[in-house]
Amino acid sequence: MNTLISIEGVSRRFGDVTALDSVSLDIRQGEFFALLGPSGCGKTTLLRILAGFEEPDAGSVRLDGADLLAVPAHRRPVNLMFQSYALFPHMSVEKNVAYGLEREKLPRQEIRRRVSEVLETVGLAAHARRRPHQLSGGQRQRVALARAIVKRPRLLLLDEPLSALDKKVRAEMQLELKRLQHDVGITFVVVTHDQEEAMSLADRIAVMQGGRVEQIDAPVALYDRPRTPFVADFIGANNLFAGTVSGGGLEVSGLGVLPAPTAGLPEGAQALLAVRPERVRLGQGTLTGTVVDVSFYGGVSHVALSVPGHGGHVLVATQGPARVETGTEIELGWDAADGVVIAADDAAVENGAPV
Repeated sequence: MNTLISIEGVSRRFGDVTALDSVSLDIRQGEFFALLGPSGCGKTTLLRILAGFEEPDAGSVRLDGADLLAVPAHRRPVNLMFQSYALFPHMSVEKNVAYGLEREKLPRQEIRRRVSEVLETVGLAAHARRRPHQLSGGQRQRVALARAIVKRPRLLLLDEPLSALDKKVRAEMQLELKRLQHDVGITFVVVTHDQEEAMSLADRIAVMQGGRVEQIDAPVALYDRPRTPFVADFIGANNLFAGTVSGGGLEVSGLGVLPAPTAGLPEGAQALLAVRPERVRLGQGTLTGTVVDVSFYGGVSHVALSVPGHGGHVLVATQGPARVETGTEIELGWDAADGVVIAADDAAVENGAPV
């Protein structure tokens, strides 16, 4: 897949605050790419640089090999869909969608054809004459999307596009966004702090923290093979243990030697072991804990255990209703291959092989 956007060494500072610190990444033609991270990590600043609303202090941004930073915002083949949707309340759906094309003074027949096509694509052809206040939240979001893609940009930027929707509608619109992106073939870049949203939507995700890119990977790779402590902690639930490589495992103060894939790491190396809750088994293992909480989430139960010597709780995920009760003392453990070890220098080792 060809590279559409190439970002090299982009930095941006606001006074004493470094919003972006030498960020480099590539976005491929036709992919759904997500910028994911907590508030203040720099993801929105990077989006605004792509849109032309911010200028970097250093670095380059190229689109198809040409300097994008040299192109004024209104001339870039880039559209930004705002979090608020920013629809015109006094205009009908079709007028909202047609607005940008009318500003470009396209022929009236061409505008009608393109508006009709895009409303069909987003499933709003029957609502063309309605005003925004007559639509649901999900429908208003579709109008905003239709208005953005009707101009056929090379790149569509979405800033927290689903945050205004309730949970059920948000899940429906995640599927709709993926379908729409596939149908129209435009490269989408979404900014979000919601990891579930990024994992469900994106082909690849750049996890950002403190103005830097921590890791870029497909969702499954991010989940299974985090390369830094931040990614291991931020993406999904994880049980984290800090210790020292020893005797084919990780020696953790207060817990002893835990099963861990330490091949390739020298004895005595400082490292972090990450074990996903669904990889932990109840009823057998090297640790013993007391059940402090059992939560049922319809198909999956989360069991939190207090383990002597461990500062936090160990979380276990099991299919169906959990067969343990609060106060029960039980063994727990995992296979060494089920963990991911992240060395102190942030070079991850997974299943004994460098990532």
